[in-house]
Amino acid sequence: MTARKRVIVLFLDGVGLGPDDAAINPLATDAYPTLHALLEGSRLVADTGRLSTGAAELVPTDANLGVPGRPQSATGQATIVTGLNAAQCLGEHYGPWPDARVRTILNESSIFRRLADSGLSPYFCNAYPQRYFDAVQCGRRLLSAIPYAVTVGGQQLLTYDDICSGRALSADFTNQAWRDELGYLDAPVYTPYEAGCVLWQISQPYDFVFFEHWQTDLLGHAGDRDAAVALLCRFDGFLAGLLSVADLDHTLIIVTSDHGNVEDCSHGKHTTNPAMTLLLGAHRQAAAARIADLTDFAPIILDCLRGAL
Repeated sequence: MTARKRVIVLFLDGVGLGPDDAAINPLATDAYPTLHALLEGSRLVADTGRLSTGAAELVPTDANLGVPGRPQSATGQATIVTGLNAAQCLGEHYGPWPDARVRTILNESSIFRRLADSGLSPYFCNAYPQRYFDAVQCGRRLLSAIPYAVTVGGQQLLTYDDICSGRALSADFTNQAWRDELGYLDAPVYTPYEAGCVLWQISQPYDFVFFEHWQTDLLGHAGDRDAAVALLCRFDGFLAGLLSVADLDHTLIIVTSDHGNVEDCSHGKHTTNPAMTLLLGAHRQAAAARIADLTDFAPIILDCLRGAL
């Protein structure tokens, strides 16, 4: 049986490549053994630049997209999941939530819809609590760009039942927040390493899997460097678990972001630094050669799954 070609995107909101200064940049520390090994001792900082190692490709990725101002989440995320320069289409960076203009772009070009229309199987593996759906239903909040793009592709957003059945993960990697903050006391809780293994199991029926983590952006806005280090340690363990079980000969793993923020905890604002992109597994070198800015991800994903990369 031919192994399935697969792309997994691990999206970390608000992670750029910033100064090599551990006092303000949580990525400038040596607290992450998995990332340290992948990068052969180099750090996820601006001075590292493009880097190719035996296991990874690091690609500083332009999130400014030729548009003045600080990049924002709605246009940045829409660009990643469509391949269209949403900020340029609007004439501005816009966010955090998509307005009618951004939703139009997502309606037309969501990669989740395009993959489904091509007979491929995309899957967004994040689950949401009932209070999230209630807030959307009554108009107190909008879907952000990525879950909106998912619904355009025909997938219903996942729920607590999917968490319990092992079909979904929470955005905090381990599901612990579902117990501690949301009151779901029966939610399964994993170590970060176990959660990475669970993600691989979740991915098995699908060609394309997308996982979204947004707390990095919140901690950047809070300027909480120490909490960001702790959070990124959890991500490091999560990535270790995924890599321990993934079929890297047939799977491309893309770790990327929509804009900078947490890499400079000195001011609490988005940055104009390049977004962090890390490529692992199959076709990583060919993919890295094609990445310059956020518009490049959707075409690469489509080509990889169609055997054209």
